[in-house]
Order: sequence, then C-alpha cells, then structure tokens
Amino acid sequence: MRFETGQHLRLGQHMKLAPKMIQSMEILQLPLLALQERIDQELEANVALELVEPGMREGTQDAKAKSEQGERKADKADETAEQFERLRQMERSYGDIFDSDTGRPSSRLAGERDKKMDAMANAPSRGASLVDQLRQQWSEAEPPEELLEVGNRILEYVNDDGLLGADLPTILDQSRNLPGVPWSLELLERTVLELQHVLEPVGIAARNVRECLLLQIDALADADEDESKWETWDDAHALVRDHFDDLLQNRLPKIREKSGMSIERIQLAKALLKRCNLAPGRELVSEDVRPIIPDVIVEFDSENDLYTARLPGHSLPELRISPDYQKMAKDTSVERSTRDFVSRNVRSASWLIDAIHQRKQTLLRVVNVVLARQREFFDHGPHFLKPLPMVEVAEQLGIHVGTVSRAVAGKWLQTPRGNVELRKFFSGGLETASGEDRSWEAIKALMREVVEAEDKKDPLSDAAISDKLKERGVTIARRTVVKYREQLNIPPARQRKVHE
Repeated sequence: MRFETGQHLRLGQHMKLAPKMIQSMEILQLPLLALQERIDQELEANVALELVEPGMREGTQDAKAKSEQGERKADKADETAEQFERLRQMERSYGDIFDSDTGRPSSRLAGERDKKMDAMANAPSRGASLVDQLRQQWSEAEPPEELLEVGNRILEYVNDDGLLGADLPTILDQSRNLPGVPWSLELLERTVLELQHVLEPVGIAARNVRECLLLQIDALADADEDESKWETWDDAHALVRDHFDDLLQNRLPKIREKSGMSIERIQLAKALLKRCNLAPGRELVSEDVRPIIPDVIVEFDSENDLYTARLPGHSLPELRISPDYQKMAKDTSVERSTRDFVSRNVRSASWLIDAIHQRKQTLLRVVNVVLARQREFFDHGPHFLKPLPMVEVAEQLGIHVGTVSRAVAGKWLQTPRGNVELRKFFSGGLETASGEDRSWEAIKALMREVVEAEDKKDPLSDAAISDKLKERGVTIARRTVVKYREQLNIPPARQRKVHE
C-alpha cells in the first residue's frame, strides 16, 4: 500500500452559520425566565455590556459625552492609555477591593448594599437529598452497631418515592465484596425491618407498594382513637394484603365473593386507603417547580373587538453598550491586545442586544398570527381550537419553519382564559362532519367532556366513547381514543366504575 500527499484545488458551496446567527437562534428559543438568567450571566462576563438605569436616556448620555469631549485637551489619548494601564495594575494589586468587571470600588466597602449578594442570600438553599436525610435519621436513631453500615448501604437503593429500587438478593449480590460486614440475606432482612420501624414518614424503605401501604395502614390504625373505625382499618389491611391486584383493577364484586365483605364495607375501607401515600419519599424532598412567567400578554380590546398582544412591561432589563468601552475599542493609543479584548466584548454585546430585539419582534409576529387564526378559542374555549401547522405560519410571515418552532418553544401566553402554552395552538386536526376544522387538542377536550358526563355506575368503554364523539361529528378510531385517554390520564372504564 502506497501513501501519497498532494495539493488539490476544489470548488464547492458550503452553508455555515455565523456566530451571530447561532446566538440569535439560542436567544429566540429561550423562555423568559431562562433569558433573564442568560442576561445576568452576560452582564457578569461582558465588560462592555451594562444596564440602562431608570431615568437614564441615551440622549442625555450623548449630550454629556459631547460636552466632556469638547473640554478634553489634545493629548487626551495618551492620558487615557496611561490611566488604563494604571487601572490594570491596581486591579492586580487590589483585586479584593475593586470589582473585577468594572474597576469601581466595591459597594460593600462604600457602605452600599450589594444587590446580587442580597438576591443570593434571599434565594432558598438547595435542600438535602432524600438519601442524605434518611441517613441522618438512621444515625440519630442509634441502631445496633452491626446494622449501621448495612442500613447505610440499603439506603443507597431507595428511589425518589422512598421505596427500595432493588430486591434484597440483588443488594446482597452487589455488596458481597464490601469489607467490614458479614453480608447475608438474613442480615439485610433484619436491617430493612429496622429501617421501616425508625424512618419517617412511615412507608420509607418498603420493598414494594403493597408493603408500603400495609406499613401505613398499621401506623394510621394505631394512631386512630375512633374505635368505630378499627374494624374498617382491619378491612383495609385485608384488602391490600389479600386482594391487592383486584383492588387495583376495581374488581369489587370479585373481592366480595372471595372475602365475604359487603360492597359497603369495601367502599369504606377504600375511603380510608386514600389517607395513605404511595410515595412517602416525596414528602421529604419537594420538587423544584419553576414558576410560569408569561412571555406575551393577550388582552381584549372591546372598542375595536379584537385581541391584542404585548410584551410584559419591565420583564427584561434595558441594555446598552458602554460608551467608554466603545471609544476604547477605536482608540489606537490603547495597547493592541487590550483593544482586541474590548472589541470582542463590544461586538458580543451588540449581538446580544440585536438578538433580544429580534426575539421580541418575531415572538409578537407569531402571536399575532395565532390571535387571528384562533379567535374562536379565545371567545368560546378549547373546544374551538383549530389546526394550525407551523409551516403555514412560516409561509405567512416569510420565515423558516424552524424559526417558528424556536419562537413557540417553552413560551406562555397570559390570556383572559388564563395562562396557555403557546405550543398548544400549533397542532394538527381533522374536519368534522359539519365541515368544521377541529384540532387534536379540541378533540381531547371534547373527549374529556364526554367522560365526565357518563354514568359512573356504567362507564363508557373506549368504543362507546368513539361512538359518542361520532355523534358530535368527530370520527376517530377506538385505538385513537385509547391513546388520547392515556394522555389525559383517564383510567379505563373498569377502573372508573362506581359499585353500589
């Protein structure tokens, strides 16, 4: 095999995205809350980017700059370079006293409150993980010495719901090589029972949902001082212990035949089971639910009989490029490396400001198309939502469909009908028997209405739901009903039935 090297001339066309275009697409896709965080990061990293303080206007700043420029002497350029070099030396020597971005004295030393430090102090701290909290409880319970390390090992397998994510033989097989403990299945079983006895809330470290419920039923029954409910607690324990699968499938007549309980007794026991928690671990670690901040506010103009869209006021800080750094980037008397650094920051700040402005314009244009097309939704409700492909909106606005997709991603509208996700308005659909277009979201809302109006003693099957929708002009197959029912978290007919 012979290898050769050579030079060849090739002509071709390649499409490459400029950094400015990439940043513009990223800014367009960010929801409002994420964009605010991005701006805060840029303000910290970019020395040329600054906030426009309230009451400050560009015209005032330009006039002030012009008046100061008229008072400068002819040798001002050399003096600026000398001052900049002196400032850089002071930053090296007194980095703790001067802010790293601006070079101004620290607000803490000047006796002023640091807004960023205040925000960090007021922000809630990240809580301890579930395993860390359980290990803390386990150590404070002072278990027997031979169970301490075994318990810590078992707690590593506790999932977010508070249940063991592996069976004991698996834990034993994966722990045999750990030194210091005579691992055995009997030791693990003994430790699990001890964990279930001392850890709170009750049900933690259960091996499955059934065991979790049984632990909670016993604890609730012991704490209940109402003697009239003791027998019902016994029934609840028997239901979970002996008829758990039938209970999940709502097969109450079958439970009645096997247990000899009346339907009334079974219903009373089921009512007590609602006090149990299938995921006790969630009580210790709360989910981090981010608030919904609307990107666009939709209001109804009664005088002109139309819906209008506007951006929320003061949702984003007003940005500008520092005039001092703009001049420094063009000042040839400044050191070349310094001037290049400042120029890069000025260019990056300009791109960010342009991207935010373009995001606002694109978002409003897309929302205005939605308002014109989905007028009946805002007037009458979700049943009147129409199909709206993104391709159609892109063609109407003269932009790429990918731009529309980024513009609606993660965005929310504040409307007279509450907060609505913008992506909800873009979906396919079908034409009803009356010739009216209905989106899939409207069909789901109609299906939920049909299920809520059914006779709970004789709930509708999936085929019957399909027939009911057909009576209203919507023809969809039974398998489509099953898919939408599962998306809406509607259980099947057997589990919706209410037994007498």
